[in-house]
Amino acid sequence: MSAAIDLNVINGIVDAHNSKPEAVIAILQEIQEKYRYIPREAFSILAKKTGVSEATIYGTATFYENFSLEPKGEYIIKVCDGTACHVRKSIPVLERFRQEFGLSADKHTTDDLGFTVETVSCLGACGLAPVLTINEKVYPAMTPEKAAAVIKELKEGWKNASKK
Repeated sequence: MSAAIDLNVINGIVDAHNSKPEAVIAILQEIQEKYRYIPREAFSILAKKTGVSEATIYGTATFYENFSLEPKGEYIIKVCDGTACHVRKSIPVLERFRQEFGLSADKHTTDDLGFTVETVSCLGACGLAPVLTINEKVYPAMTPEKAAAVIKELKEGWKNASKK
């Protein structure tokens, strides 16, 4: 399920930050931006080059909710389940996405790494509830029916991108 990891890319990111221990979070962010998650291989490289222990780096990566140690899909769908969104029925929208992509509360990413569906506590857009984002683009006032239309577009886009 995971994509090939180029250790030279990870080394380059660390080197671009002059292997500074205080740059660990920025380095992790760049690695995740490149791979859509933080590969396990990155921890030993980062530890050796910065002098920060692997345990500390791992602790940092697992402390912050924005970091992921699991591969994510090309399309990252974040369904808000904060109070306003929950009250306005975000769960049926979430369930529609999970059903359409064959995902569950335990399985967030499709096997082909096309789609990841996650819940978040708040997207800070309560007036647009229920709201979700797909790769940072905001989709307001979602319903299961609107979700179906979005899913159709996403699947078509992924199908076309996969052919290239």
